[in-house]
Amino acid sequence: MRIALGVEYDGSGYRGWQRQAGYPTLQADLEAALARIANAPVALVCAGRTDAGVHATGQVVHFESPIPRPLTAWSHGVNRYLPPAIKVRWAQAVPAHFHARFCALARQYRYLIDNSPWRPALWHQGVTAIAQPLDAALMHQAAQALVGEHDFSSFRARHCQSNSPWRNLMQLSVTRQGNYVIVQVKANAFVHHMVRNLVGALLQVGSSQQPPSWIGHLLALRDRTQAAETAKPQGLYLVRVEYPSAFNLPTTPLGPWVLSDE
Repeated sequence: MRIALGVEYDGSGYRGWQRQAGYPTLQADLEAALARIANAPVALVCAGRTDAGVHATGQVVHFESPIPRPLTAWSHGVNRYLPPAIKVRWAQAVPAHFHARFCALARQYRYLIDNSPWRPALWHQGVTAIAQPLDAALMHQAAQALVGEHDFSSFRARHCQSNSPWRNLMQLSVTRQGNYVIVQVKANAFVHHMVRNLVGALLQVGSSQQPPSWIGHLLALRDRTQAAETAKPQGLYLVRVEYPSAFNLPTTPLGPWVLSDE
């Protein structure tokens, strides 16, 4: 039987999702917990490999169940063996042709910026703190140049292994809630570091270091060396992965995790 899981995690103590010898990874910890329930090794496939320090509320994975178990064993049972930073939110049986990565229609990320004069004490690993005032409306205006199907070479990590830099960016919005600036991004898929590189460029606009037109100019250049620095990983969350309705997977709430000052 093939099982899909919805997973959330705090990535601040991990080297990233993908298993790496000698380093703590989310995949290794989750596979170890699943193996306790299965009494056998379990290999996971995820919807999106998040980098070191990146979080998720809506990661989706699948695996082959080596033995029959009730679905609660793959959620509540597995959670008993997981560290506090990782939790399975739901478990569901899926058809044999379901694939967490290749069946996904879209992935949605959210980037949270604490835009206040002081650094947060309680949530410092869950947001990126920027003291300089940011113009969220200007950032949103500039971001619209990126919506659509484009060559995102200017926003692609140098060591990206993807065969193509072309992606369909379905949504890119920037809003403010009190002291928080929230960047929300949805695409069919992402090249390596794409979201953090987009945010890094938008921060240049929001801090008045570049005009809004600079974002469209960067896109046309297709040259990563001309773009801004990569934004820090702490504020980035994988919040939802969308699949065809035929799979009938649970919908993960998007948040908001931040409260306005009202």
